[in-house]
Amino acid sequence: MRSTLAGPRVLLRRLREVMAEPINAQERLDKIVVLIAANVVAEVCSVYILRADGMLELYATEGLNRDAVHKTSLKVGEGLVGLIAADARPLNLPNAQAHPAFAYRPETGEEAYNSFLGVPILRAGRTLGVLVVQNQSHRTYFEDEVEALQTTAMVIAEMVAAGELEAIVQQGTKLDLSRPMHFKGVALSDGVGLGHVVLHEPRVVVTNLIAEDSGVELSRLERAINRLRLSLDDLLSSGEMAQHGEHREVLEAYRMFAHDRGWIRKIEEAINNGLTAEAAVEKVQSDTRARMMRQTDPYLRERLHDLDDLAHRLIRELMGRQHGPLSESLPQDAVIVARNMGAAELLDYGRDRIRGIALEEGGPTSHVTIVARALGIAAVGLADNLVSLAETGDPVIVDGESGEIHLRPAPDVENAYAEKVRFRARRQAQYRRLRNAPSITRDSVDLSLQLNAGLLVDLPAVTESGASGVGLFRTELQFMVASSFPRMSEQMAYYEQVLDAADGRPVTFRTLDIGGDKVLPYLRAIQEENPAMGWRAIRFGLDRPAVLRTQLRALLRAAAGRELRIMFPMVSHVAEFHQAKAMVQRELQHLRRHGHKTPERLHLGVMIEVPSLLYQLDELYDAVDFASIGSNDLFQFFNAIDRGNTRVAERFDTLCVPFLRALRQIVERAGAHDTPVAVCGEIAGQPLHAMALAALGYRTLSMSASSLGPVKAMVRGLDVGRLSERLLPRLETPAALEDPRALLKAFAAENDVPL
Repeated sequence: MRSTLAGPRVLLRRLREVMAEPINAQERLDKIVVLIAANVVAEVCSVYILRADGMLELYATEGLNRDAVHKTSLKVGEGLVGLIAADARPLNLPNAQAHPAFAYRPETGEEAYNSFLGVPILRAGRTLGVLVVQNQSHRTYFEDEVEALQTTAMVIAEMVAAGELEAIVQQGTKLDLSRPMHFKGVALSDGVGLGHVVLHEPRVVVTNLIAEDSGVELSRLERAINRLRLSLDDLLSSGEMAQHGEHREVLEAYRMFAHDRGWIRKIEEAINNGLTAEAAVEKVQSDTRARMMRQTDPYLRERLHDLDDLAHRLIRELMGRQHGPLSESLPQDAVIVARNMGAAELLDYGRDRIRGIALEEGGPTSHVTIVARALGIAAVGLADNLVSLAETGDPVIVDGESGEIHLRPAPDVENAYAEKVRFRARRQAQYRRLRNAPSITRDSVDLSLQLNAGLLVDLPAVTESGASGVGLFRTELQFMVASSFPRMSEQMAYYEQVLDAADGRPVTFRTLDIGGDKVLPYLRAIQEENPAMGWRAIRFGLDRPAVLRTQLRALLRAAAGRELRIMFPMVSHVAEFHQAKAMVQRELQHLRRHGHKTPERLHLGVMIEVPSLLYQLDELYDAVDFASIGSNDLFQFFNAIDRGNTRVAERFDTLCVPFLRALRQIVERAGAHDTPVAVCGEIAGQPLHAMALAALGYRTLSMSASSLGPVKAMVRGLDVGRLSERLLPRLETPAALEDPRALLKAFAAENDVPL
């Protein structure tokens, strides 16, 4: 049977026309699948795009049920499509349904199709999705048809990388290309750097993919290869190049690959199929990288780096680009990302713009590390595969204390590190003097000021700031930065480190609060209309008891012989707390039965975040050892205001009278039951709001590290009794005529309370 393909070059010309049309991303994808189906004479052509949660979502189809678009998805490794994504190589089958990996999706209507050809959508060796064609007849697709699909996949990969598909991403999901990634390397230079990626050897973006004349492109390739070979020969013969050593071995490897006919022949074949010379080099290297990344042999992995560098050099030769950094175009918050670099190269950059350095290689004694330390630049090395996964402009965090790199960090991680940076920057003499001073008001009322934390990076601030403890430790951040679900032993070791760092101060651990805007990349995301009010926090934990019990066991073992405080989030009924408490008791019994030491003191509490608890306060305080108010969620649920919605942002005033009345009710009932209650939401860290909370009766406030100094200064200047006498009666008046914010500001001004 002959190929039904009209010809790769004809297909590419038509693709170029589609890419030039002024249409949206969905229309473009729809046209692409129609074009491919017609060109290959296939009944079906479908595009699946990889999401950040590891699911391959159907983004476009010709031949299957179009109602299934954006509704059908498969896990990586599931079905034939998932198998292609996992292996990053084509799959060509005459009878797909006989394959053991075949997975039927009834909503797509694909049961009638037998032959199957699928290719991965690759960019820099990274799988972004899968492109598939199917036919009813039993047939094996020809090599030129495979090549045509791979070329089309390359075009789709550039659409994904350019962000074109972001406009049609379904609510609550993200594409895998924007997925947060965490690298554990080696700390080289102290400090924390937040900024945006600048690739030291910028990866040239190939935008001209489709050739006008293959003969011209082959000639361009030949000339560029000759220039590349000459440049390598010149380097090797240079008097400045040592005759022996690692640098020479690397260049010898480059020269060997540059003369490899097999590598060059593959590039020529891609050109003959209609690609430009630079697009052909990128395609061949992406295919090679995807194949070699599955290798475990360190020698082969090292050769992959050599091939990457050589391919990048060849693309620059083809496009007339110079090697080396583009120092003049650095952003103000540059984080230099490189495989490796020399000390002189680092000094070429403007120091005032560099926030950090992230290297795939590099060591504690390398010259670049010594220079980075001297300049006070945070640096991390041995971050494997970072260069190929980072894109210029990506947000990135370099933690030179722990040796971690967070690429495209989740908002919570970014916020935690931003607080760390702010705290370091704002360590002014005024607040240093207050570090060991008691947080006692002018009228001798003692307030406990604690920290909110979620990463080990936060914990040195407990000692540095003089905080009395950690009022909220967000345990989910460990899960969010991990690439897979942390084992019990990993969780236990982590919690032990937290308790050790607290050095005897109390730490309140909030159990896993995921869901809503906190998605774990290795768990399937659940589509919900209102995720903030959906399957999250304690609801997830009670429905997935194995997850919650594992965390509870890790906490109990980590706190052996010490005090342990556990707080359950998003409780809406007291019965939920009793269920969670019963789990704790079962885990305690299990540990004792097996001879494990348990905590010396155990306190169990809840987060008050759901307004329904305001009508269960007496039952709640009888059941718990303590409570803490999550003011962020409580306020948005109390007022039906999405705090992330800019349209209603001006209504987000946590000093409104109804909310202050609710807060007063919570602390009054707690006092009647002698149950400690704290505030750990954002309002506790704002001096004006903290002043109001103290007047309402709160004596424990938890906040970010950068807020503790200003709040302590306010507390030490406040007569809380006088403020309570002025504020509380106004809250009880029927009309509540006076604006509480104005009243608080006036009181502070009259009494010299620092805000």
